[in-house]
Amino acid sequence: MIEINAAPLQGFTESAWRNAHSQVFGGIDRYYVPFIRLEKGSIRNKDRREVSLDRNNVQSLVPQIVAGETEEFTLLVGFLHGLGYRTVDLNMGCPFPLIANKGKGSGILPFPDKVESLLKAMEEFPDISFSVKMRLGWKEVSEWRAVLPLLNRSCVRSVTLHPRVGKQQYKGLVDKDEFHAFYEVCELPLFYNGDLRTVSGIQELVEEFPRLKGVMLGRGLLADPSLAKAFREGKMPEAELKNKVAEMHELMYLYYRRIIEGGDSQLLAKLKTVWEYLLLDLDRKARKAILKSNRLDVYLKAVEDALR
Repeated sequence: MIEINAAPLQGFTESAWRNAHSQVFGGIDRYYVPFIRLEKGSIRNKDRREVSLDRNNVQSLVPQIVAGETEEFTLLVGFLHGLGYRTVDLNMGCPFPLIANKGKGSGILPFPDKVESLLKAMEEFPDISFSVKMRLGWKEVSEWRAVLPLLNRSCVRSVTLHPRVGKQQYKGLVDKDEFHAFYEVCELPLFYNGDLRTVSGIQELVEEFPRLKGVMLGRGLLADPSLAKAFREGKMPEAELKNKVAEMHELMYLYYRRIIEGGDSQLLAKLKTVWEYLLLDLDRKARKAILKSNRLDVYLKAVEDALR
């Protein structure tokens, strides 16, 4: 059976979402934490909270880092090592210009010498199992060709590839031809990520690429939280799906109610974020009522009505 991992998506798959999804839906082998990074030379408090073990109760959690220089890499990995983590993922796929224009995320891919420096820095942490999540390139689909040989002979244990370039962000189509070329010469366990939104889509992919170690689900899992479980056990009836989404939403609400100090307006903003992707085929009037809510009590009533 292939492995199914939950992708790290900034602003969406935070600890509230991960904990609630694991408890209500499951079907995921590993949950990846959105990348932590240095800001003005130190780790942001928000990032420290996200990887804090007392805020996470999923069975298998993989923190992710983004770095462009070895000093930065070593500091971030050392911090995670000190917390007790023994698996770390290196982000070489973030497509957002704020990160990529600094030579990080997908922005590091045109610079194989920088990639090689980070891979060598991994050897300073022999008890950590490293993985890499990457794109085909930053600007060109061929940039991976200078990077993959470095990965193949490194201590990296697995690679997750999203077959777009960073400049695309999430626009346009994934490049299956280039993914196939990567698949043919990748010597490491390989996971596919990108535009997997249905059980049939996952099934077709694993049949086309039978040596895949697994898949990583991102926006498809945000839209349909039952997707991983449905692939393993069969499609969930709509009524059951809505009931479970309501249960998951309640857990997220209680979690945020406990930790947010900014009052109802901040709590409301956090909760409304999930509806950017969640249940995209929901009745339009019901979705509009949720998104237009400007008071927490109105919002909660709109969610309750939508999920009946």
